[in-house]
Amino acid sequence: MDAQHMLPVEVNPKVEPFRPGDTVKVNFQVREGERVRTQAFEGAVIRKHGTSTGATFTVRRVSYGVGVERTFPLASPLLESVQVLRRAKVRRARLYYLRGLSGRAARLKERREPQG
Repeated sequence: MDAQHMLPVEVNPKVEPFRPGDTVKVNFQVREGERVRTQAFEGAVIRKHGTSTGATFTVRRVSYGVGVERTFPLASPLLESVQVLRRAKVRRARLYYLRGLSGRAARLKERREPQG
């Protein structure tokens, strides 16, 4: 028997629904000794993995010419919020090919939501 079925998992209301390819801003609590502060991480979602308590998503951004990827647990109490800044039109669920692209080639086409 899994512990996932015994523990109720509440969906965080501050996490907007998102898909791979979307550009998101993740606010995550960071503990530095005694202090707790909120750190923002903004980038493109390159993968979503798992369901329930074990669900994670990976966000990639380029900082000072170096690609930085960070994986966040979706059910973590340290996850304060996830804001979708841009929605992108992609044809696959894992966007690992973005690692080999740079500059203009790494841009994703914007997805238009139907009006009404």
